[in-house]
Amino acid sequence: MFKARNGCVKLPDMEMDFISFGSGNKNLIMIPGLGDGLKTVKGLALPFAFMYRCYASKYKVYVFSRKNNMSADESTRSMAADLKAAMDYLNIDKADVVGISQGGMIAQYLAIDAAEKVNRLVLAVTAAKPNETMQPVIREWIRLAENDDYRTIFIDTAEKSYTEKYLKAYRFAYPILSRIGKPKDFNRYIIQARACLTHNCEAELNQIHCPVFIIGGDQDKIVGSKASSELADKIPGSKLLLYKGLGHGLYDEAADFNEQILAFLNQNDIEKP
Repeated sequence: MFKARNGCVKLPDMEMDFISFGSGNKNLIMIPGLGDGLKTVKGLALPFAFMYRCYASKYKVYVFSRKNNMSADESTRSMAADLKAAMDYLNIDKADVVGISQGGMIAQYLAIDAAEKVNRLVLAVTAAKPNETMQPVIREWIRLAENDDYRTIFIDTAEKSYTEKYLKAYRFAYPILSRIGKPKDFNRYIIQARACLTHNCEAELNQIHCPVFIIGGDQDKIVGSKASSELADKIPGSKLLLYKGLGHGLYDEAADFNEQILAFLNQNDIEKP
């Protein structure tokens, strides 16, 4: 189905789970958010291929988790370096890149430190640095993880991500959903969450010279309503789409989210003489 494949990058100093799908002649890399700390993409090739099938005809799509056996001092910059190493391993010379939430933080550093690898860049519901909205949210999730409280992490993440209309259809399932997917331990999650709090590439954003599309929601309760606009102000020539009335989970709620991304990415074809 859509040439879906589960894989693992195996290098002397790291292993990294990834999935791929699609039959296109261009590369697209998707970098997931902090949820990767709870569950990697291992074994999820078919569900992802179905969910993002709109990309499959034009792209060979790769979705990378963070590496296994993370050290306590990992940063979003070191995660970007790991991703570049994975791209080299798979002979991905260049790709369009879509980063969601923390994935967007990693994507920022990938575009700064390995500019030759990034063709076009999409940064969704992410930030250049921890702000007054993000800091208490992430610190609370770390506290809950340290206390093995997956249920509260799950519910708080959902409540802060989605609109009231969307949540009304799912709250009844909280007792079941908050028991499914609990990790064996929270070490990866805590490491990644702390990396969100140390992320700060604001002063280097002017080094991103590829075309950039920034997507945010004006009701984002996790990275804040101004984070996307602040990114756009710092990245020269970037395009900004701000969804009114939506928050951090707009990638699930905005019906045209993937259409907007594809339209931006396909400008490569339109602009060719």
